[in-house]
Amino acid sequence: MESKTLIEHKALELLDSYSGANNYILYLKNKKDVSQKFYPTRSQAEYITTHYNTSPKVARKWVDLDSYFAKKFAEERYLLQVPEKIFIEKLLVEKEKSYHVWGKFFESDKLSEFWVPKSALIKTHNVQQVNIEYSKYSHRPPLSHQKIAIEKLAGSKRFILADDMGLGKTTSTIIAALETEAKKVLIVCPASLKINWQREIANYSDKTVFIAEGKKFSTESDFVIVNYDILKNFHDSDPKKKEDSLLLKSGFDLVILDEAHMISNVQAQRTKIINSFTKKIDRVWLLTGTPMTSRPMNYYNLLSIIESPVAQNWKAYAIRYCQGFQFTAGKRKVWNVSGASNLEELRDRTSKQILRRLKEDVLDLPDKIITPVYLRLKSKEYEDLMGEYFDWYDRNPDESSSLTVQFSKLMKVRKVIANEKTKQTIDFAENILEQGKKVIIFTNFTDTLQTIYQHFGKQAVYLDGSCSNAMRQQAVDSFQNDEKVRVFVGNLKAAGVGLTLTAAEVVIMNDLSFVPAEHAQAEDRAYRYGQKSNVLVYYPLFENTIEGVIYDILNKKKEIIRTVMGDQITHSTGDIVEEILTLINKQR
Repeated sequence: MESKTLIEHKALELLDSYSGANNYILYLKNKKDVSQKFYPTRSQAEYITTHYNTSPKVARKWVDLDSYFAKKFAEERYLLQVPEKIFIEKLLVEKEKSYHVWGKFFESDKLSEFWVPKSALIKTHNVQQVNIEYSKYSHRPPLSHQKIAIEKLAGSKRFILADDMGLGKTTSTIIAALETEAKKVLIVCPASLKINWQREIANYSDKTVFIAEGKKFSTESDFVIVNYDILKNFHDSDPKKKEDSLLLKSGFDLVILDEAHMISNVQAQRTKIINSFTKKIDRVWLLTGTPMTSRPMNYYNLLSIIESPVAQNWKAYAIRYCQGFQFTAGKRKVWNVSGASNLEELRDRTSKQILRRLKEDVLDLPDKIITPVYLRLKSKEYEDLMGEYFDWYDRNPDESSSLTVQFSKLMKVRKVIANEKTKQTIDFAENILEQGKKVIIFTNFTDTLQTIYQHFGKQAVYLDGSCSNAMRQQAVDSFQNDEKVRVFVGNLKAAGVGLTLTAAEVVIMNDLSFVPAEHAQAEDRAYRYGQKSNVLVYYPLFENTIEGVIYDILNKKKEIIRTVMGDQITHSTGDIVEEILTLINKQR
């Protein structure tokens, strides 16, 4: 009680002598002067003693309000309408997550004091004007659409280049990096793309380039290229160990995150590492052809990294754009954020920090035609495995409620489908080869990949997760440049990202992933800049199996992805894995 009395008496003494410009303290001083009974509350006393010597900052400007917080202000203050902006006359006090302001919500209001969360104030992103002398790149001149990307990147501290696959994001980014005169650049990308980046840098600069492998890293090179999988060798996200971080010690002033959709999962170790060290970097650019893999929530972390206004408050984002809601699971409260809502608004509010163009919008590329080819499966093994699965599902309601367990139980089924389809896929490919065309074949499974590869022998090359970077590049170069190599067989994950395989006119998807973005990426290995022919993508499907369910939902999810990027309107929602598994169990 004594300390409480002391702080309140101290506050009264300070009010007597206060001559500053904090309107709230002046208001309390006036109350004391007109009433001898005035006695400050504990919180008022703490405010006075803490901020007595703090000088307010004059702002005198209107600032845009986040819609979520604007509604909260209207509810809490019984405002007749929801404010879109607030006028800030002065910033009285700044705390870690909020401002104490002297301002008003509407032009006709009187000025008053109130607290505003920092995340409620929308910071408008402005791209700085840059003048680039493109003649220095005349040996490999960027195209007109690439110049737009270069100038937006070079004029921005944090930006997402979300151009469709095949539009030359790598070239645009390297030229933009050179134009910023960044002294040290870190490029983070999938392992299969490291050599691609090294080659592309060499096209435009003689600066030193180091490719990190294992625990080998360079703190001296101008460009350092590292894959996501080994980031943990050079940085610990634990704040106590930041002094040991090679990523921070190196003094990078630009970080480029290629295939940035790989860091959408905030629980993944690589995402935690990226989020940890990029906060300390001046410039961060994200590159991805699929910024949202299947749900708006997967978009959130990318927006957070570029400090987008819509990603300042997770709860507000979840409710507004993911149809988020809370429910009780046991003794815990859990958020469901698997939905999709207000997608056009999300696109509009993020447009200043994201550049997204489709190939058909900017280049005279041939059409990409996607065609399902329906087949029927006659397999006792498939029928037996599905029978075992449904028996297990019915007998074990607790265990079968887990999506992870269901998914793993179906893995054998998917492998059987993949293996059973190899004969049709090989026959289909042989027919294409007879027409003088090259073909790409994708599969999710190693056994299937090897069966197809071995069938074609010297006519084929393959790429999977076991291939070294040199082997990967050799496979690509052989397919692109050797007329005798006419078949490229790739693992969907390892070969479906970043590679240019424009020597092919046909892509065959032997079997299906559960992730629509993986198929979109893989389809576009052939459908990239430099392609002079129509690209035909074939999906052979066993219509009497679970493949029909998977294929239909993959297409629905592609619509959600395209809507946020401004391609078309859709109202589809839901989590893809749950939808697939639910329909499989219903359609017996």
